[in-house]
This record gives sequence, structure tokens and C-alpha cells, in this order.
Amino acid sequence: MSMTPFRYARPMALRDALADLTEHPEARVLAGGMSLLPLMKMDLAAPERLIDLGRVQELQGITETPDGIRIGAMTRHFELASDEVVGRCAPIVAQAAAHVGDPQVRHRGTIGGSLAHADPAADLPAAMLAADAVIEAASADGSRMIPAADFFVGPLVTELRPGEMLVAVRIPMLQGRRQHYEKVPHPASGYAVVGVAISLAVAGGVVQEARIGVTGVAGHAYRAHAAERALEGEGLNPGVIAKASSLAAEGEEILGDAVYASAEYRRHLLQVTLSRALQRVS
Repeated sequence: MSMTPFRYARPMALRDALADLTEHPEARVLAGGMSLLPLMKMDLAAPERLIDLGRVQELQGITETPDGIRIGAMTRHFELASDEVVGRCAPIVAQAAAHVGDPQVRHRGTIGGSLAHADPAADLPAAMLAADAVIEAASADGSRMIPAADFFVGPLVTELRPGEMLVAVRIPMLQGRRQHYEKVPHPASGYAVVGVAISLAVAGGVVQEARIGVTGVAGHAYRAHAAERALEGEGLNPGVIAKASSLAAEGEEILGDAVYASAEYRRHLLQVTLSRALQRVS
């Protein structure tokens, strides 16, 4: 396999990367390369220009803020999985990052690359939805905040506009909430056949607020609103868990394929996976 020839830029500063993207709107941004480079090798993507963000220090690192954490787009998965601040403030993000691919992918892939690629079976989008995260996007004209609930639009499609790039993720303080990420991985790729991220605020044995992110099931990661409503105001007893799990796919068109998981099987697997996740935090 060989790649179509392309031009390559490696800016040192964010402003230079954004200026390059404005000048060359057809360019693709290279973060970790774990998704883009395989597509290029298979001739499924043939960008004329790559903008490599590897040396842009402004996109690196994890910062604790008064109301949560800010994660730079070039922060790698293994850092998310092992960072003390993420583990304390948003454990569901650390859990999901630990499930990404294999050690090689986790040491090269980045949170920004994963979220901007928006693979329907990626782990981190589900965690972002359950964490009520906000995506920070920037262009040469300025920056804007996009709620994670609005960010994932379709298979490999996000709310990012032409000339914009994902520069950071902001996650509110989740400490004290009951959180868990449960996944059924594809045995070859490691992607989620079904992945469920849950974040529950519980007081006095009653669920006050529920956030459930689902991946691997539909054309993009989504919030399971019907299941959330079934949990809120209730205790985590077997009957409530069964009812909420049965509603996890409500309103969604379920993916199916002849090789690994039909739509009917995926729907069943989603119910089982959500039930397991809820039992783990009950």
C-alpha cells in the first residue's frame, strides 16, 4: 500500500496552524494519526496537505480549573488513563481512555484526534456525553464552545466548521458521582460493538440526575435520554435497571452488519451492557 503524495506542514504555534488551515481549507489536521494514516494507506483518504500539530505546545496538557478540568487536544490516551487529576475529577474519562485500542494506539492517539474523527464506535465520545463535556473549537476568527451533546452529528461528522479545529475539551467536576464505562469490544479492532458510559448523581439512594452516553450502536455516539428519565427519581433496584436498559436504544437507528453484529443483536447487547454498568454502580 502506498499513499498519494501530499504537502506537509508542522507549525510550532496554534496561531500558525490556524492560519495554515485558513489558507488551505482542503488540508487535514494530523493529531495522533491513528485513524487518518490507515485511511490514507488504504486510499480512503487523500488529503493534499497535512497540518501536523505534534509541536504545538498550547494543545498539550491537563489543567485543573475551579469548576473542572481542561484537556488539550494533543493529550494522549495513556495520559488520560493515568493522570491523577483526570482520575480524581472525571474518572469516567480515564476509564474510557484505558479501553482505547492497545498500548501502541493509546501512546500515539490523542483525545482531540479521536473526538474530531468521530468514529461511531470510538470510546471517548460516549464518555464525553456522560461527562457533559464542552468542546473548545478555534479558527483564525476566534473560538467557540460546543456542548458534547451537539458535537457528534453522524459517522465521521462533527459540528466543526471549515477552518476550525478542536483545541481542548472542558469537563465539569464529576467527583462524587457514580461513574462507569462498560464495553463489549470487537475482538480484532478493539472498537466498541457496544460501549456505555454512565454518570449518576445519587442522594439518599435515589438518582437525582443521570447521564448515559452510548457508542458503537448508531451512526454516532448519543445520549440515551429515555433511559436517563427512567432512572431519575428512582432507586437503582433491579426493576428500574431493567426498565432503563430496555429504553437505551429508543429513537435511534441501530447499526447492523452480516459479519459481527446484526441490529437485533446489537440492540440486545446494548440492554445487557447498560444493565451491567448500572449494576456496577448500584
